[in-house]
Amino acid sequence: MAMEMTPASSPFCVRDAAAGDLPRLLALEAMFSGDRLSPRQFRHHLASPRARLRVVERGGSVCAYALVLLRHGSRIARLYSIAVDPAQRGAGLGAALLDDALQQARAAGRARLRLEVRQDNVAAIALYRRAGFVPFGQISGYYEDGCAALRMERAVGDEDE
Repeated sequence: MAMEMTPASSPFCVRDAAAGDLPRLLALEAMFSGDRLSPRQFRHHLASPRARLRVVERGGSVCAYALVLLRHGSRIARLYSIAVDPAQRGAGLGAALLDDALQQARAAGRARLRLEVRQDNVAAIALYRRAGFVPFGQISGYYEDGCAALRMERAVGDEDE
């Protein structure tokens, strides 16, 4: 199911990713210096019933994605990755994907959504805090380059839940 939204300039759609989106997903993934998802991993997540791979399409092109993982038997969903084309930043696409990730987790019967974010990614941490995520831990040396990860979470229902 696609949801239509209108940011400041042009409309965009959040939808399930499809196999045809793989080239754009890989292009988005290439903006990360390390810890990238491979074509094989993307294909696995596209086919997995425990993954929600969602994209933002704008102007006929995929310009952002989010991957939510749902472990069997767990009430916690994990936002594994979120990426927005640098040329599209500031248009609310990251916030739309984050809201969609919460909806995906809720629809799958999960109570909480957790994530890890680079400790030096100030913009992403601010986005997550605005969405009601709170830190609950840190993992030293989590990323390929040795950067620590901040662990954050929130309830997938209303913020006062």
